[in-house]
Amino acid sequence: MQAVFLRGCLRYADPMFTIEHEFDATVITLVDEGESPLQEDITVIAFAECVTVEQYDPRSDQVMKITLSPTQLRELRAALNLPEGMYRLRPSQSETG
Repeated sequence: MQAVFLRGCLRYADPMFTIEHEFDATVITLVDEGESPLQEDITVIAFAECVTVEQYDPRSDQVMKITLSPTQLRELRAALNLPEGMYRLRPSQSETG
């Protein structure tokens, strides 16, 4: 296992996740090793055209899945670091050419 420092993100001593590169996607698994109550692992599957987030729900005995477009993922990433409010992201200079 390789040690990685995540600046400002470490809530627990040694959070664990895995990264696997498949033929058509990158698969990231986040393991909840924090304080109880623990949640099921989360699997993030990044394809070229979308990203899916999956988690097993023991109450329904099913895997729940959310699919995000690249735009939605970019908005989510930005939203995690912004205060409450309504926003519209503008393309950066590199994205507009």
